[in-house]
Amino acid sequence: MPAVVVRLQAGWIGFARTESGLRALTFPQAGAEAARAQLASLGVTGEEAVLSPEPLDRLLTDRLETYFSGRAVDFDLIPVDWSGYTPFQRAVLEAVREVPWGETRTYGELARLVGRPRASRAVGNALGTNRTPLVVPCHRIIRAGGALGGFGGGPELKDRLLRLEGGDSALHGTE
Repeated sequence: MPAVVVRLQAGWIGFARTESGLRALTFPQAGAEAARAQLASLGVTGEEAVLSPEPLDRLLTDRLETYFSGRAVDFDLIPVDWSGYTPFQRAVLEAVREVPWGETRTYGELARLVGRPRASRAVGNALGTNRTPLVVPCHRIIRAGGALGGFGGGPELKDRLLRLEGGDSALHGTE
């Protein structure tokens, strides 16, 4: 599947899409090569495409620019390619898309939302499979008690994203 690597104000990002939607998205990187390497770690290999006038490409890059400027943005119009996820992983990731800008939920709250109230750890594992961070905002899921918990981009980036969204890092949990 072709990948697109483009420079935004926040840095270089890479993404890949299929006919079904967004397949992979990187965090902003210092350079194009780093974005390509992160795409490869998400299983995206093959030819690189140029940013096209396709509505999805423009919508995604516009929304990402808005996001990294610190303004609330809704990624609901960006379709996600859910292929390759188990039904449980997909349920968890779809539930995460419902967590609004500037809010957090705990792993336990998310487990209850997907009908598996005792599966907090499994929820964390499902979040670890997320190929489309920000569009599926897994950084908004924290541990009970307010600790950040795991995150593919590392705790510093998770903290930075939560602060960008207007919060005091992970202090929003309700569990």
